Amino acid sequence: MAAMLVTGGSRGIGAAVCRLAGAAGWDVAVNYARDRDAAEAVVADIAAAGARAVAVQGDVADERDVVAMHDAAEALGPVTAVVVNAGIVGQVSPVAEMTTDRLRRVFDVNVLGAFLTAREAARRMATDRGGPGGAIVVVSSAAARLGGPFEWVDYAASKGAMDTLTLGLAKELGPGGVRVNAVRPGLIETEIHASAGAPDRVSRLVGGVPLGRPGSAAEVAETILWLASAAASYVSGALVDVGGGR
Repeated sequence: MAAMLVTGGSRGIGAAVCRLAGAAGWDVAVNYARDRDAAEAVVADIAAAGARAVAVQGDVADERDVVAMHDAAEALGPVTAVVVNAGIVGQVSPVAEMTTDRLRRVFDVNVLGAFLTAREAARRMATDRGGPGGAIVVVSSAAARLGGPFEWVDYAASKGAMDTLTLGLAKELGPGGVRVNAVRPGLIETEIHASAGAPDRVSRLVGGVPLGRPGSAAEVAETILWLASAAASYVSGALVDVGGGR
């Protein structure tokens, strides 16, 4: 099995992807921004499943860090899957109260960081550039189509950019043997809600989910792993909602 790079792999959906990938036999480069202990715990779980893994510190908004994390992933073997997952939110807020510093950081991480990660993957993976081919899976959000009013319009806008990145890059990289798809999670139980100052957000919004419950990070990870696998060999340029019908 070849290697996979997952940005933002130390927590939430990213960590679930890393663990599921390791259990499926992938060797995994687990990128993290600050919490090395959490990343090493994910690495230990992957090793316990019988695969190889490495924790790679780096800020996706820093080009040098992005290059270094791709290098670290390639040390595990040919990288045939990259999961563009790293992202942040600010505190719950209407647009009128958002500071320039907050907006700049959200867009630096969520948009610039995703583009740098995807660009580096394109340079290394495309068969017409000497790469092995493979799959890029972008983690977008249902917020891209819902708008995030009174909470995270900046985050929603950044995820709208992810949808466009996915559509355009799929067309560019298809001839080079690289499939590009996006997953758009809906209301998922992760620590992102508490980190934004809204620990009760899931319970407040779950009534709007037709399936009647929030999703789990593991459920999103299952879809991401499918898109990265040969089972999705003719799927490219897709925006896949994992939102319980919301």
